[in-house]
Amino acid sequence: MGSLSPNLSQVKESSTILVTVHGPDHPGISAALMDVLAATGAEIYDVEQIVVRGRLTLNVLIEVDGEKATVRDLLLFGWEEGLHIDFEVVDPTPTPIKKLTVVTVLGERIGPEDFGLVARAIAEGGGNIERIFRLSRYPVISYELTVSEGDTGKIREQLIGVAAGRPIDIAIQPDGLERRAKRMVVMDVDSTLIENEVINLLADEAGVGEEVAAITTAAMRGEIDFERSLRERVALLEGLREDAIKRASDRITVTPGARTFIRTLKRMGMKTAIVSAGFTRFANSLAADLDIDYSLSNTLEMVDGALTGRLEGELVDGARKAAFLLEIAEAEGIAPSQVVAVGDGANDLDMLAAAGLGIAFNAKPVVRERADTSVSVPYLDAVLFLMGVRRDHVEAADAADPDFDQSPLLEVPGTPPT
Repeated sequence: MGSLSPNLSQVKESSTILVTVHGPDHPGISAALMDVLAATGAEIYDVEQIVVRGRLTLNVLIEVDGEKATVRDLLLFGWEEGLHIDFEVVDPTPTPIKKLTVVTVLGERIGPEDFGLVARAIAEGGGNIERIFRLSRYPVISYELTVSEGDTGKIREQLIGVAAGRPIDIAIQPDGLERRAKRMVVMDVDSTLIENEVINLLADEAGVGEEVAAITTAAMRGEIDFERSLRERVALLEGLREDAIKRASDRITVTPGARTFIRTLKRMGMKTAIVSAGFTRFANSLAADLDIDYSLSNTLEMVDGALTGRLEGELVDGARKAAFLLEIAEAEGIAPSQVVAVGDGANDLDMLAAAGLGIAFNAKPVVRERADTSVSVPYLDAVLFLMGVRRDHVEAADAADPDFDQSPLLEVPGTPPT
């Protein structure tokens, strides 16, 4: 099978032809095609192949002579293999190197209307989609789009508008070495690594839950001074004893996907850190449990087995979080541009700004507006997809690990079959 575009008659003494092969995939097609090209003395300039649901699309850019023997042999090859082959004479001038950006789209569902709005936003910014690749279908759907040219600022503005009106998250990042060279991830703890706000759990035990929760919410939104709000909340915990603190600790719930996220980062050789305005005994316990390399948080003063209502040692606020990120990056010989920071509250903004990629995770509006990108699905491992990690690679690494508990995946409503 095969077809010749009208300009194939323009084949001269030496022509550059784009060969496109379509059809059912099976082992050996690429090898057999290369045998045909080698036998006819063709030169290869470029090759690209993709398989979707068992259907092959293979593009090969070749140079052939005027006898058209290569074309005839390829047509015979296509007929024998049951493949459809198209030919097009193209300009032999190499395509100039283009400025590329990567757009990541993720959500619990990504429908044609979502794809259409994303594609239109990119086109309106003058960009052209060069490639679309699915990164995951569990626990969320995510796709990576490689985009060439265009006004990145305008594309970003258009995509922000799309994300605001649809139940999807969209990130846009420059393509290049820095995106692939991330070496460390620094995370907030409360409402990021864990689903809870620890101080609210302690306040429940102290009988001041509603009062403390209201102050916490205002502080995370950036509506009140963080240090003053923290000291006010801690003061309300005065007299809380060890057994109540233990009960609060037992109520902590790790965010879904957090263990997968950290386990995968460690397998990739990346350093991990948590930095929290919460409290040392909880943060250090989480760091030990999850094999996190660095931990910094505030310390509650305790005398005779009860909280005094005061903090001891240095205060971990927004500025200290950013400084800690830079300190451990320097100690590890890692450039700040190679760091990913993840947080949800106003006191994380300095940290997110200090990192090469700052991600707002289910964050307050003020944080979403100022972070590089945001994630609004309730799974921490979705951050991996913004970093270009494929879900099937995560699952393959888990399957190859004899120490990993191969429990069945939790069912996530709305996702395709895994």
